[in-house]
Formats: sequence, C-alpha cells, structure tokens
Amino acid sequence: MDDKRNLILAAALTLAILFGWPLISERFFPTPKQPPVAAAPATPQAATPAGISGADAASEAAEKKEPIRPLNAVLSSAPRVAIDTPKLKGSINLKGARIDDIVLPTYRETIEKNAAPVRLFAPIGTKDAYFAGFGWRGDGLKTPDRETLWAADGKTLTPKTPVTLNWDNGVGQRFKIRFSIDENYMLTAQQSIENTGATPVSTVVFGYVSRRNQSADHNSCNNHTGPMGVFDGSANYGISFDTLDGKQPSIWATIFSFLCPTTSQTRYETTGGWVGFTDKYWHSAIIPAQDRPVSAGFNKGERYQADISYAPVMVPPGKRSSTTSQLFVGAKETKLLERYTEGGVKLLDRAIDWGWFYWFEKPIFYLLDWLFHAIGNFGVAIICLTFVVRGLMFPIAQKQFASMAAMRAIQPKMKAIQEKYKDDKPKAQQAIMELYRQEKVNPLAGCLPIFLQIPIFFALYKVLMLTIEMRHQPFVLWIKDLSAPDPLHILNLFGLLDFTPPGFLSIGVLAILLGITMYLQFKLNPAPMDDMQKQIFQIMPWMMMFIMAPFAAGLLIYWCTSNLLTIAQQWWLYRQHPALRQPAVAK
Repeated sequence: MDDKRNLILAAALTLAILFGWPLISERFFPTPKQPPVAAAPATPQAATPAGISGADAASEAAEKKEPIRPLNAVLSSAPRVAIDTPKLKGSINLKGARIDDIVLPTYRETIEKNAAPVRLFAPIGTKDAYFAGFGWRGDGLKTPDRETLWAADGKTLTPKTPVTLNWDNGVGQRFKIRFSIDENYMLTAQQSIENTGATPVSTVVFGYVSRRNQSADHNSCNNHTGPMGVFDGSANYGISFDTLDGKQPSIWATIFSFLCPTTSQTRYETTGGWVGFTDKYWHSAIIPAQDRPVSAGFNKGERYQADISYAPVMVPPGKRSSTTSQLFVGAKETKLLERYTEGGVKLLDRAIDWGWFYWFEKPIFYLLDWLFHAIGNFGVAIICLTFVVRGLMFPIAQKQFASMAAMRAIQPKMKAIQEKYKDDKPKAQQAIMELYRQEKVNPLAGCLPIFLQIPIFFALYKVLMLTIEMRHQPFVLWIKDLSAPDPLHILNLFGLLDFTPPGFLSIGVLAILLGITMYLQFKLNPAPMDDMQKQIFQIMPWMMMFIMAPFAAGLLIYWCTSNLLTIAQQWWLYRQHPALRQPAVAK
C-alpha cells in the first residue's frame, strides 16, 4: 500500500508539474521582451529571399516608413476581386495579386451575440498585416511584383466561378494566375507564363505567406504555434518566431527538442508537404505540387515569411509553362484537415499539434464529437465520455482492489519478514518476493489503472485544449464557453466586484468542486501510516484546485465527473473488500 500511495503521489506531482508549471512560469517568470535591434546591412540572401524580388525588397523598405492606416481605408485603396464561399469571405488585391483579405463568417471573435467574424488575413499597411501570394522571379526577366496591377476576367471568386488574373510585361512574356476555390478553406493557384519573345527565358515560380506580428496564442510544449511545415513526410514543430528573431530558445523549447529531436534549420529541400504559420485554432499554409521538389522554409525581414520555390524552368520561344500550387487558410477543423490529407496533401492534419499520442487522442476526439452531435450539448458529451472511460476501466479497477485486498491480507507476514531481516535488506527483499509467489500476489497490479489514466487524461486535455470543435461551446448557466476558464471567480464575489483576479488566483466554482471531490476521494481511502504522506494527501486537492483553475472549463468538468464516479466506485468496491477499510498494520 505504501508503494502504491507513493506511485499515486508521483503521478499526481507529475501531472501538476506537466500542466501547472508552464502556466505558473508564464505568469510569474515571463520571457523578457527583447529590445529592438538596429537593422543589419542587407545581405544578398536577406534582400531577395525566396518569394520576394529585388523590386519587392525596395518596396518593403518604403513600406516601413508608411503610417499604419485603418483597415477599411486600405481595402478601398486598390481594385479587388471578391471571395465568396460558405466558409470564406474577403478579396484578392489586384495590385500585387495578393490574397490579403480573409474572414471566417462561421466563427466569431468572442461569444457576444454581435461579435465580429474572425479575421485571418489583412493587407499591407494595417497593424495586423497577414497575406499570401504567388509569383515569379528570374535574372533578366521582367516579372510582376507587389506594385503590378493585374487585370481580372471576373469580379467574384466562388466555388463555381474561378477567376484568372492577367499581366503582360510588354517585352514578350504574358503571366497568368488562375484562382479557384472549394467550399471550405482551400484555394488553388495555377501559375502560367507564356513566352512570345524571340529568346528563351528562365524563371522560378514561388508562393509565400507573410505576417507582420507573432501569433496571439502562446507557444508551449503542449501546443506549437508559429512557423510550421511538413518536409519529406515529417511534421516539424522545431521552429518558432524566436528562432526567426535570432533569440535563444526557451527552457521548454530546449527540453522539447531533447525529448523529441527536430531540426530548427529554416530552409529545406523537400518533395511534397507544405509550409506556413499555425495558431491555436487557425492555420495558413502554402502547399506546392506534392510530386515536385521545392525549396521551402522561413525568413524574417520586415515581416515573418514562409515560402516555397520550384526549380528554375526554361521557357522556349512560343512555349508556355504552368505550375499549380495551393493555399490553405482557415480553421483547423479536425475532420476537414484529415480529408485534405487523404486527398493528397501530406500530413495537413498535423497542423493540430496532437503530440506523441495522436493515435490515442484522435479516437477520443471522434468519440467526443459523436457524442456531441448525438446529444447537442458539448458539456453533457464530456460527462458522457467520462462515464464511457470509467466504464471501460471498471474491470481493471476491480482487479486493482482485489490486488490491494490481497496485499493488505499479507501485510502482517511482510512486517514479520522485515523485522526478521531488518539488518539484511537483500535477504528481506528475497523473502518478500517468495511470499508474493506463494500467495499469488502481484504488487504491480494495483498500479495499472494509475498508468492508464495518465495518458487518457493527457489525451483528453489535448482534445479539449486544441480542437476548434469545442471553441465557444456553451454548457449550462454561467458556462458559455467550455474552451475558456470558468468565468465566475471567488475573489471578485462571482462578478459582483468590478475587477478581474490574477490568473493563478482565479478560483472559480468548477475549481472548488474539483478540490472538494478530490478531497472526498482521498478521504475515502484508508489513512496512510506515514504522517508526511497524510499531510501531502490533505494538501494535494487544494494545490490541484489552484493549478487547474486557469484551465478550460471542459477539462474541469471531466475531472470533477471522474472524481465523483471514482468515489462511487470506491464506495462499492470497499463494500466488496471490507478489509481495505481497516487501518494499516502498525510497524
């Protein structure tokens, strides 16, 4: 029993450190902001990174001096082609052929009734500039740049009406970009160059995603946000905004790279895959033709950029060259990402940072999603999922209690052996192992449920924290968003006082219920002999209450429900094994 309690304590402390320390360190020991540094002289590589021509680099320098303007003023300053699909609204800027105006009408910024739809892309000149584009570059070739004004053969891009942009450089080459879009979040760009001149031309086709600011979502060891890509069939989470800024990696990034080695280089030669930026719920990625080798990666100039470029192509006189790439920009909907992956985009579903246990987390997600659609309330679905998990583990719990009862029955014999061989530890251990064999007792059988519950809890934590399907889902009464912390706090008298407590002290109703149910669960167990263990078990529920308070309400609902089911299960099993309720044998 002592060994078992030590294992329980170790597991609880592991969970506390795993989930609690990132929050505590971020709130009380935040990474200091680095002061801005003077721009270094541009190297040839920095001046013309993949996806930016020399003319664009000069335009970028001019852009740095321009004032930030209101979004509507910037959107109305150039002709545009509208984008109109069930899940995407916005426009393509004909000046530069940039996709720089994207909103998601099916998602709102907040849970307020009249909240604005989520905006992902915004044009250059706004405070949150974030956009994508496709283009060409080549030595001695006059290519379109960010100042080029394109002509369009349509006014609105829809799933049924593609739009083609045209531009003639006046010296023998015609450029076209044919945009098409599906009913979700995938835009396809077919780039073609026609050489009507008298000499062959060499060109490189590229695509890019560029953003002015870092992600508003925190990058952590449990959820990667920022630069991300899939290179040669492997998802890479090892690059961060700090990497592109040239900062030293945080302690968590160092630990993660040690446990799960990934390269943090910024350029890759790859066939297939994609490159872009990921947030907690949103994602943008340039997707090259999956059967063609490309150079892909990231760089940092005036903005953060992810880009791909194909190998140079020679276009003879009278010939035409065409390349097809794609742009994903939208919500990280689990089933949709999997459909795109099955459709040929390598590992696009890994835009969700499932981690090591993705093979275990996805079944839990699908079960939870099925329960939600069957019931209609995500909170009730979480409770039902808890019943399913506890029900599946009940036979194991029965074996655990039977093992505990057997261990309790042989404790007097174990104490006698320890007293007999108190000066010979190896002999005592050998005698105890022989006792286990004779009595047919497995001392590790009682530990199995503990080890099984840790990955189950962690998998559910990832599902509830990362999947957009729970975002802004209400439960009952005051819980309007299961993906957010409990909004009712004790320290402001549940909203009666007009102030918001610090995150670590934001103790809500669900956190209190968690502490109480955990306390009752420990109280139901036999009191340990060791005074130190007794004190730890008395403190643990309230410590976990503080640690878990800032987490999503959905996760606390699961844990509280699990504790209540565990209490009921323990009560019933203790009735089946009354010897376990007896005090431990004194030494």
